[in-house]
Amino acid sequence: MIRFGYACNNMTLGKENIRTGRTMIQRKFIEGGMQLASDRSLLNAKDLLPILKWNVANGIHLFRIGSELFPRWNHYEIKDLPDYDEIGQVLLEAGDYARANNIRLTTHPGPFHILGSPDPVVVENSIVGLERHSEMFDMLGYAPSFENKINIHIGAAYNDKPPTIARWIKNYYRLSDECRARLVIENDDKASMYSVRELFQMVHSATDIPITFDYWHHTFNTGDISEEEAFFMARSTWEKHGVTQCTHYSESRRREQQRLIENICDKHNIAWEDLPEWPTFAKAYKEFSKIKEQAHADYILTTPNTYGVDSLDVVVEAKAKEKALQNINVKCCQTPLILD
Repeated sequence: MIRFGYACNNMTLGKENIRTGRTMIQRKFIEGGMQLASDRSLLNAKDLLPILKWNVANGIHLFRIGSELFPRWNHYEIKDLPDYDEIGQVLLEAGDYARANNIRLTTHPGPFHILGSPDPVVVENSIVGLERHSEMFDMLGYAPSFENKINIHIGAAYNDKPPTIARWIKNYYRLSDECRARLVIENDDKASMYSVRELFQMVHSATDIPITFDYWHHTFNTGDISEEEAFFMARSTWEKHGVTQCTHYSESRRREQQRLIENICDKHNIAWEDLPEWPTFAKAYKEFSKIKEQAHADYILTTPNTYGVDSLDVVVEAKAKEKALQNINVKCCQTPLILD
């Protein structure tokens, strides 16, 4: 079974103010303290279940929980929140629903979680952040497993990969057993960073940690192997743990916007190279020119090559979130997508 999911926010329910990403800036946290953090955490926790129910009703059984469920959670212990008990009950209900309906929940901490940093403060903050994500899955009622992956990148190479990876592995073993049993790593979209092959040879071989294969990133950093080779190399790291492989898929925002502008050119009989001379379209062309090739598109036009496998989870990283799944072939999904 090939399942497709999306990340963090539901655009449809967001219009009804149902969301799990209520956060706050440092000043607000200082002013409101633990009670404000608790209030927003409880609201976020309560809105997770409606999102999961919407997903099931629309044939979606894979969802990434955002890292803002507990705002500024690296500044306090979750158990110290005034509403901790109620938050725990609400999250456990959401976790029970997910398990009863075969929903896979994952998360993807931000790029500042860098276990290989030479700066001990960065490392300490990274460890705290990763442990908080693991604690969230505890509260959802999950036993530690790569099924509920905490997905990160190595984060940096510091122009010298071997010692960076050595630091990363050393600090990886400072994490709790529960956190390590959930932590996975992902290939990067820059040639100066880490390809699937490098992650396999330098990190997985030493730790058995699974590798999340990102199709789009691989196009920029192949590690001198094909997409198919990288796909199955990453797949082997999941199979040895008996867990369904999880991948990421996205398409180019730059190419998406180029197609839109090309349609405008065709409609108005304007040559692409003449666009900057047209005041009406010059702004759109200028904004397009600033878009990085690696940026994620709003939607996807194709589905990834799954190379004949019969079990795979694909998180679609598109800015349109659940709306981007409308273009996916419903035969790939567990139940038909019925998005409007």
